[in-house]
Amino acid sequence: MSSRRRTTRASSEETRNQIKAAAQMLFARHGVDAVTVQQIVDAGGQRNNAALHYHFGSKEELIRQMVVDGATVLDGRRREMLDEIEARGGPKSIREVLLVLVMPVIELGDDERWHGYIRFTTNLQASDPKALRDALNGRWNASYVACFNYLKTMLRLPAPIVEQRLSIFAIYANAILSAHEAAVESRNTKSSRLWGQPFTIENILDTLEATLTCPLSEGTSSKLPAG
Repeated sequence: MSSRRRTTRASSEETRNQIKAAAQMLFARHGVDAVTVQQIVDAGGQRNNAALHYHFGSKEELIRQMVVDGATVLDGRRREMLDEIEARGGPKSIREVLLVLVMPVIELGDDERWHGYIRFTTNLQASDPKALRDALNGRWNASYVACFNYLKTMLRLPAPIVEQRLSIFAIYANAILSAHEAAVESRNTKSSRLWGQPFTIENILDTLEATLTCPLSEGTSSKLPAG
């Protein structure tokens, strides 16, 4: 391959990355639906809308590729952690599974390359869950699904409660981890009374674990279907 061709390919990849980075922050701050193609290309330092359409074809394809980019990183890290746990015979506690689900997200949020990704996907989940599911395609979140399967077998609660609590857990986890990502982006974690405590991450994990494992109240138990 000639040096000119390599330079052209590198330049094209750089443009793609600039557009993705600009879109990621815009989507994180304003939501997917509120951001126009023009705003993305302007923030990405491109001359006109043609740049996005040339490199991605459409806003929808840009979104799909962005979801997959971050999901690949998260899934790879979770798979590494699960492999270590499974080599020891499988998870011994709910907390062990939660660490696999949560810590890769914390790590991602600390990496400047991925600032905005968690809020972007959380916003997408809320506004267009089908687009998120289609992008993941049952392939790029396999380790996430594996963790949820472990939780389903480990939680000693009625099946309808487990199903609902896993959904509540996912909503809460997305919200709290998005808020943490925003604090990291603002560089306001060390001085913050909320985020700057040495026990913050462990306390977040405590609350997530409690969401799944807290005992049923009498009110909830009384409304469960008989049998």
